Amino acid sequence: MNRYYYDLHVHSCLSPCADNDNTPCNLAGFAAISGINIMALTDHNSCKNCPAFFAAAKAYGVIPVAGMELTTSEDIHVVCLFETLEQAMAFDEEVDSKRIKIKNREDIFGEQLILNENDEIIGKDEHLLSNATMISLDEAPALVKEFGGVCYPAHIDRDANGIIAVLGTLPETPAFNCVEIHGLENIEPYKERFNLKDKVIVISSDAHYLQDVRDKENFFELDDEPYSSALVRKRLFELLRGDCK
Repeated sequence: MNRYYYDLHVHSCLSPCADNDNTPCNLAGFAAISGINIMALTDHNSCKNCPAFFAAAKAYGVIPVAGMELTTSEDIHVVCLFETLEQAMAFDEEVDSKRIKIKNREDIFGEQLILNENDEIIGKDEHLLSNATMISLDEAPALVKEFGGVCYPAHIDRDANGIIAVLGTLPETPAFNCVEIHGLENIEPYKERFNLKDKVIVISSDAHYLQDVRDKENFFELDDEPYSSALVRKRLFELLRGDCK
C-alpha cells in the first residue's frame, strides 16, 4: 500500500468560468510541483480537453483521470470519473446529445477553449457548458455506470449547485458510495449531520484557477504492486465504487 495524493475535481480553460491559464499542460505541471500524484480533469458537461490532459500528465509523471462535472436537470453538480479515456469520450458524446444548447456569451461567461497536447487552440465549444442538462439526478448514476464510470455529488457543503442546498438533504436514492466535500472544516459536521460514516469522503479543490489546485494534503492508500498507472487508477476506482469494503 502506498499513499497517493489527489485532486479529483479541476477545471480547464474549456469550462466557461475557468481561467484561460488552466490549460492541460499547466494543470499537469501544477499538479507535479504541488506533489499531486493523481489528478482528474472535470470540466462542465464536457470531456473534450481530457485527451490533451492525458498526454500532458504523462509527460509530467502525473496519473490522469478523465472526468466531467455534470450538471443535472435539477441544477445539481455531480462529479463523473472514468477509468479509461475512451470511456470518458464515449460518455462525452452521450452528454452532448442531452445538453440544452444555448449560445455562449464569451463577453459574460468567457471562452470555452479546446486544446491539444501542446496547449494549442484547436477549437471552441460555441454553446454554454455550465447550464443544466436533460439528465436527472436519478438517471445519472446508472448512465455513468453504463459507460464504466463512477459518480458522486460535488461540493455538498456549498450553496451553489450542491445537492443539499438544492434538495435540502442528502437523499437515500439514488445511493452514492462517495460524496465530495470542499471545506476541510466541514467534514466532521457533515458526517454527523448527514450520516456519512459509510461514505468515502473525497476532498477536492474544484479549481478554476491554477492557484486553487490543492497542495499535497489529501490522499488515498492504494495497493500498487506491481506498479503501473493503470493499476493505480483501477485501485482508485475500486475504492470509489466501494469494492474494497
